[in-house]
Amino acid sequence: MSVYVDYAATTPFDKKILEEVVDNAENFGNPSSIHRIGKNAKADLQNYRRKIAECINAKPNEIILTSGATEANNLAIKGIAKGHANPHFITTDIEHASVRNTYQDLSEEYDVTFLSAKENGQIDAEELKNSLKDNTVLVSVMMVNNETGSMQPVFEIAEVLKAHGALFHVDAVQGFGHMDVDVENLGADLLTLSGHKIYGPKGIGLLYLKEGIKLSAQITGGSHELSRRAGTENIMWIQAFSLAMEKAKAHRSKRTIKEMQMKERFINELIEKKIPFEVNGDVNNQTSHIVNVYFDWTEAEFLLTALDMAGIFVSAGSACNAGTVQPSHVIRSMYDDEERALKSIRFSFSHLMAEEDITEIAAQLEIIYNRLNKREMI
Repeated sequence: MSVYVDYAATTPFDKKILEEVVDNAENFGNPSSIHRIGKNAKADLQNYRRKIAECINAKPNEIILTSGATEANNLAIKGIAKGHANPHFITTDIEHASVRNTYQDLSEEYDVTFLSAKENGQIDAEELKNSLKDNTVLVSVMMVNNETGSMQPVFEIAEVLKAHGALFHVDAVQGFGHMDVDVENLGADLLTLSGHKIYGPKGIGLLYLKEGIKLSAQITGGSHELSRRAGTENIMWIQAFSLAMEKAKAHRSKRTIKEMQMKERFINELIEKKIPFEVNGDVNNQTSHIVNVYFDWTEAEFLLTALDMAGIFVSAGSACNAGTVQPSHVIRSMYDDEERALKSIRFSFSHLMAEEDITEIAAQLEIIYNRLNKREMI
């Protein structure tokens, strides 16, 4: 038996969505062509963009379609930075690599403030407020942390920034499909999403850009995407993205209930089997599908390998650090503890999972723990 429990890294492509997209593959035209086939493709593109916009309560002309959230985050940050002479930025040191590393690069030229997280996984909105400067132009804070599932105080931050005037950039990749993502309610000026986190394809995402905000293109060429992102649009994947977003929004309540049941069962089984563990962050302030667990009796690298051999597929942190097991920068920020960062594992659940899957995960963890205890390898 094998169990995939790494849905925060990526989700399987919904087969029904894939079938619908393939059935529509005959509409292959370039939306920029002026003949009938091109115009038909453009009409499809406009229709999909409208549906995508509706899913987050945005306007169609506020949606910039990209190759994914990494490009969208880069476009948001660098696109705003390019339009200012002496800008100051604020972000956190628990962001996804596409935000964190982008700001680290910019810090060589610009003033960037990195905020740390508390042990509950959240940043302090008051600390953020005190970090604002007259020249602060952009604040980037993720909605839900991709490693711990901790929900950030985005509504409180939005109110602070509204009074100040700085723009608010929200990475909502791990939020959409698990929480309500409404750009108006959030108070977001820029917001990013990814298709492959919501049972859509890899290679498609978006940047929401509030109407009226100036943004410099980072990929130049033609006038695609309102001249914000050049390149012929991937109509098939955009259709799949719109379908995945509609489905995720329509079934959000049902899915999150199932995810929470899986998560609670997992924690309860660890307790019942007397496997020593601690949840990183505050489980009461986390999204339904992610839990990050500290096992002080083994190294994450060993545990990942042992679980993989047992057919359990999990991650030590962000999938963007693939091929390496490094101390989680998120756990280090929360606890200032290198050892804890090296002994923590992320489990991320799905509505597709069954109770038997959770039982199998806990059973394999129990076997590994007992073997280590017996051999005195802890």
